[in-house]
Amino acid sequence: MSYPIRNIAIIAHVDHGKTTLVDQLLRQSGTFRDNQEIAERVMDSGDIEKERGITISAKNTAVLWNGTKINIVDTPGHSDFGGEVERILKMVNGVILLVDAAEGPLPQTRFVLRKSLNLGYRPIVVINKIDRHDARAEDVLDEVFDLFVNLEATDEQLDFPVLYAIGINGIAKNNMDDDSKDLNPLFEMIVNHVPAPDTDISLPFKMLVSNVEWNDYVGRIAVGRVEQGVVKRNNPIVLVDRNGVVKQKAKVTKLFTYNGLDKIPVDEGVAGDIIALAGYEDTGIGDSLVDESDLNPITYYDIDQPTISMFFRVNDSPFAGREGKFVTSNQIRDRLIKELRTNVSLKVSPTESPDVYRVAGRGELQLSILIENMRREGYEFSVSRPEVIFKEEGSQLLEPIEEVIVNVPEEYSSRVIDILLARKGMMESMTQELENSRIAFKVPSRGLIGFRNDVLTETKGTALIHQQFFAYEPHRGVMPGRQNGSIVAQDKGAITAYALEGLQDRGLFFVEVGSEVYSGQVVGSNNRSEDLLVNVVKKKNLTNHRAAQTSDSVKINTPLKFSLEKCLEYIEDDELLEVTPESLRIRKKYLDHNERKRHGSKS
Repeated sequence: MSYPIRNIAIIAHVDHGKTTLVDQLLRQSGTFRDNQEIAERVMDSGDIEKERGITISAKNTAVLWNGTKINIVDTPGHSDFGGEVERILKMVNGVILLVDAAEGPLPQTRFVLRKSLNLGYRPIVVINKIDRHDARAEDVLDEVFDLFVNLEATDEQLDFPVLYAIGINGIAKNNMDDDSKDLNPLFEMIVNHVPAPDTDISLPFKMLVSNVEWNDYVGRIAVGRVEQGVVKRNNPIVLVDRNGVVKQKAKVTKLFTYNGLDKIPVDEGVAGDIIALAGYEDTGIGDSLVDESDLNPITYYDIDQPTISMFFRVNDSPFAGREGKFVTSNQIRDRLIKELRTNVSLKVSPTESPDVYRVAGRGELQLSILIENMRREGYEFSVSRPEVIFKEEGSQLLEPIEEVIVNVPEEYSSRVIDILLARKGMMESMTQELENSRIAFKVPSRGLIGFRNDVLTETKGTALIHQQFFAYEPHRGVMPGRQNGSIVAQDKGAITAYALEGLQDRGLFFVEVGSEVYSGQVVGSNNRSEDLLVNVVKKKNLTNHRAAQTSDSVKINTPLKFSLEKCLEYIEDDELLEVTPESLRIRKKYLDHNERKRHGSKS
């Protein structure tokens, strides 16, 4: 049975309530049984998404409301996953722009809205979280309107409908003082405002592949909106790349449509609907699936390019192969190439060394998520410090600049400003919101490596930081680096309390008594700016007067524990991060002390 269709994407800055709102849309549409136990944020299915409370990959779902099928795409809100947002917008006919009633429009709000307006969509604006004690819904609406104007929206786009919502409670209102108990006003707005997709079934079948999934039983699954025509199971369909080159001729082995959180097997997919089909192992995002009678692909525009890169390399430390399942260069290369099939904003390129690959992405978070996924899958490797990607225009060197907004208690605002100015930032504005200051800066991307941790430390964890790529601008000069040198292990062995006790006044340590280290491993941060070579495995010489060391007499400071992101922020150009399923170890690129001295003098 076919229904009228609406295809929408929910777009917003990170943590403005997209996934929570989708939960409620699913519940109130009757998608779940009354007695069905459902976890919160059901659309965040990945382990890392659940742990961090962020959406990383776009997800498809569908609900049936009053006889209309509504295909919904939940998109990431963090700027590093903007590539997910860009390609998903090609699948829909309208968007819901969700904005926090207290925070208002933030950098990612601008990014996703600009993409939507460029595609000609007329957004539905939903001011969410109006129950917050610091909500300022009317002011936020004015800020949203100003943002539309700044992004050169058309008169038609400026005449956007507005709803007010408490997403976590499943409530939407046409006016702030309305008495509403459900999301019916939002459902009605979607059906009445979002245009129905083109459903011309008389033309030959065409579909742009906007997402790729994997199933152990049927293999690769292509996901997209049927642009025209009809496709049936066992139809012979041709896979072509964005240039029209034929990649594969095959039959559709499986065909699915979406219903709630499930993919439902169907016999046909019609124009306007979002479907998933199997049978094409070579399919990639941006390819087109077309009928044999018309091999012209659907136009696909490249997304914005990466701004940060890192080097992934085979782990060559003395502990190599101890903890990982996949350790060879071929295994690492295959895994990175596999990532490219679904992560369109990532670039992987070989280097002069067969053991080293350059991986470029949108930001540190995107690359750290890739690293974390790989280590959880059993991969062992090492990575370099993140570095920005420069461009040359004539004789001028350009670098990526990011828009940074920090919401911070007023007492810490001067510290944040000092940090950003030291990183070549230029202040754009500073406004007061209740007891908080909102500081806007334009900062070089290279100045933001390690920035988040510094700000959170200086503000005792109270700062809220938002950043978004702005543009390439002229290079802003030399950037100050890390102020502290590294404490480097001189010998291989187990760390002793005796050794650490005598070294504690030299800096802060990252390692515990009893853990194994190797020569060239970074074990701490020096109080001074230069590196310090130490013996952390030194044992106390036993005498007849004292046969054993009493651990009670040794007081060792608690070591610093670094997350993956903190490790990436900490390491310098002459250091690497060794990544295994069980450990994160910071090390020198050249483990031998004499070799480090030789390379240091050359540089």
